[in-house]
Amino acid sequence: MPRGDKSSYTDKQKRQAEHIEEGYEERGVGKTEAERRAWATVNAESGGGRKSGSGRGKAENHAPSRKGGRKGGTASTARAGADRSAAAKKGWETRRKHAQG
Repeated sequence: MPRGDKSSYTDKQKRQAEHIEEGYEERGVGKTEAERRAWATVNAESGGGRKSGSGRGKAENHAPSRKGGRKGGTASTARAGADRSAAAKKGWETRRKHAQG
């Protein structure tokens, strides 16, 4: 079986990968990178493709999917507190001016 062959994956795993890939593409990630990330997530959750043999099944671990949502927002936490405060004050002023006008 050549590398990248998806024939050993279940239909459910293929649907999951497609859905995850679409989500990445909606957020501006390129097609190839989105596909790579989607299959990496499916592999991390389910342990890879279908495996034969009694007792080989394992419960799915959904932590990799949740991790993707939590990773966002790290750029703002890396900024100094004064910078974040200044940005908040500027935003508040802008909203106040728009509400008056």
